[in-house]
Amino acid sequence: MKNQTALTTFILLGLTDDTPLKTLLFIFLFLSYMLSISGNLTIIALTLMDSHLKTPMYLFLQNFSFLEISFTTACVPRFLYSILSGDKSITYNACVSQLLFIDLFAVTEFFLLAVMSYDRYVAICKPLHYATIMNSRVCKSFIIFCWVAALIVILPPISLGLGLEFCDSNVIDHFCCDASPMLKISCSDTWLIEQMIIACAVLTFIITLMCVALSYIFIIRTILRFPSAQQRKKAFSTCSSHMIVVSITYGSCIFIYVKPSAKDEVAMNKGISLLITSISPMLNPFIYTLRNKQVKQAFRDSIKKVALLSKV
Repeated sequence: MKNQTALTTFILLGLTDDTPLKTLLFIFLFLSYMLSISGNLTIIALTLMDSHLKTPMYLFLQNFSFLEISFTTACVPRFLYSILSGDKSITYNACVSQLLFIDLFAVTEFFLLAVMSYDRYVAICKPLHYATIMNSRVCKSFIIFCWVAALIVILPPISLGLGLEFCDSNVIDHFCCDASPMLKISCSDTWLIEQMIIACAVLTFIITLMCVALSYIFIIRTILRFPSAQQRKKAFSTCSSHMIVVSITYGSCIFIYVKPSAKDEVAMNKGISLLITSISPMLNPFIYTLRNKQVKQAFRDSIKKVALLSKV
């Protein structure tokens, strides 16, 4: 930002000014946030403590849960504070930091979902070589790659965005610092940044989606060759949770980037963003646990251990 003395604070409009609706929104967001944190923390704790969950799949799931916690924490608590206190202001530095972390965690999730798809491909299509291909060093390298790739994707547009001027308005039509509404109120020429954001988003979306699609094409083709219906059912069950999460993530994000310009109306995107930051992180732990026998068994074993310790 070239003229930081002219503007050091933004105003986040939020979603509504209706008091009863704000109360319902606060309750909904608070409950979904607490469920998201507790659910994802449970998955992280189980994958750390249970010896049966020390496979690459659960290492990736552990990191995915960490990303979900980080993603929703970067946005929801600040919005809850705004609803509760009525304070809609946010400093320029806090706004840029929020935008950076939200984008970083979101893009890293996309790359991690692609890596998790590849893990399922190796597990089903090359089971005899799974332990060799997906060894500890490779898994850690994949996780580091996801973070580095996300940084490479988001840093160019964010770096350009730091030079924007906001001389006409400081009111952001959103509940968090999002790129589109911020570009909408800038008095600088935003065409280059808009095109860069679209290019980075589309590139990330297409590359990761192609990896996911190719992995599942080979997976489905391999599963259909299994002679036993029981084998096919078991193989599909190992992928079903990941397929549901992928569908929710990619499906919701399609609506965010269907409009090419930041000057368009962002009301629809606000609602979808709310679902992405609250509902998805809350549902994902339940999707992975309710459809996964090993995680459910690990959870039951942990409950038994806690019960025995409490008796002692």
